[in-house]
Amino acid sequence: MSLFAPDVPAGFLYRDDFITADEEAALADAISSISFSTFEMRGVVAKRRVAFFGRSYDEGAAQVLPIPEFLFPLRARLAGWLRADPADFAMALINEYTVGAPVGWHRDAPQYAIVAGVSLLSAARMKFRPYVAPNAPKPERRVATHEIVLERRSAYLMTGESRTRFEHHVPPVDALRYSITFRTLRSISGRSGSRNENR
Repeated sequence: MSLFAPDVPAGFLYRDDFITADEEAALADAISSISFSTFEMRGVVAKRRVAFFGRSYDEGAAQVLPIPEFLFPLRARLAGWLRADPADFAMALINEYTVGAPVGWHRDAPQYAIVAGVSLLSAARMKFRPYVAPNAPKPERRVATHEIVLERRSAYLMTGESRTRFEHHVPPVDALRYSITFRTLRSISGRSGSRNENR
């Protein structure tokens, strides 16, 4: 299968046109008032900026702001797709990608399980490759095994193997993009994930 076909790991679910153009515009307008911060990943300051709500990746960090009300309808719609309680999404993260901003290869923070995301303003590619533990021997050349274009206004759920057995990255974007992601806590998402993956 072509690398550029919408071939994704097991457990990765995707929907085009998850929100309307008007909903996208309203979300982008609300995001324009958000205060973003720089983000450090593996000791390197990322080119994208972030805003955490509810929780963050660093459990020892200062308390973050609660999830804002303007995200509640989107959170509820994603929870409906997952067949979960909206409150199961304990963390919301808004990423601001300016032109040329990427996301390096990584697997999501271990205290979270299911990831749900929505793309605003422009599209981006997401690539996957099998995850290799830090202390395990790595092959000389590691390449992406799956790839999908996350279209503007689309949504995805990253569950099952796509979340645990793969890592992913987003190459540099060509235009301003916001991504809104929600995460369930690992202790909760075992119930949510089983409902979703048995569909």
